[in-house]
Amino acid sequence: MPSQIRYFIGNWKMFGIPSSIKILDKINHYFKQDKKNNRKYKVIIAPPHTLLQDFSYKYKKKKIFICAQNCYYKDNFGAYTGSISPFMIKKTGVNHIIIGHSENRARGENDKIIKEKILLCLKNNFNVIFCIGENKNEKKKKMTIKVLKRQLKSAIEKKYNLRKIVIAYEPVWSIGTGRVPSSYELRKNIITIKKFVKKHFKTRHEPKILYGGSVDKKSVYNFKSIKELDGFLIGGASKSSKDFIDIIKNFYK
Repeated sequence: MPSQIRYFIGNWKMFGIPSSIKILDKINHYFKQDKKNNRKYKVIIAPPHTLLQDFSYKYKKKKIFICAQNCYYKDNFGAYTGSISPFMIKKTGVNHIIIGHSENRARGENDKIIKEKILLCLKNNFNVIFCIGENKNEKKKKMTIKVLKRQLKSAIEKKYNLRKIVIAYEPVWSIGTGRVPSSYELRKNIITIKKFVKKHFKTRHEPKILYGGSVDKKSVYNFKSIKELDGFLIGGASKSSKDFIDIIKNFYK
């Protein structure tokens, strides 16, 4: 049985200028030096769209992968001012993309739009990081599982290649707050998601589930024991090479 490959995905959000490539260079240097563990994980960095082409060109033949943060729900070209299609992003050399992030949902991105984006991204042969998660009110009303199942059913179809989709569970109430679920709660939700995906979409493929929400070098200790967890979607801490590297170091301590 192949060993589990975990993902450490850094979402820079609206941060980064061309000189920010230095952050990747330091992460890449650590990765090359980490002979003991670097076969156990995959590093993916999602800078803003303005940096995709330069970063993907420099890291084309290296072990750090570049990822887009979002795309428009129409493909190819069109009269959509300020928008970027999956086709256009693909031409930058990028093969990974984040879809459904809670910050985009908060700005009006609904389940229907997310589904259209995922379909177009798969048609363009992207590896999709699909974000799901409940908000504070939904958690309080004990609706977490119901919300997660709805988000999954509304965005994915049985005909999709699920090997091209990684699911990032990001409870909205945790993002940027410093609050994280207990290891028991997180493990329970991850197992539920995995079982639901396999049963509902009738697949033997074991879905990859990441966690996102206030992930830092301290909170990562809480999740080391969860063998069902396939990695992390990291926000603020990914803007610092030291903090990002410390997360990897502490996970494998």
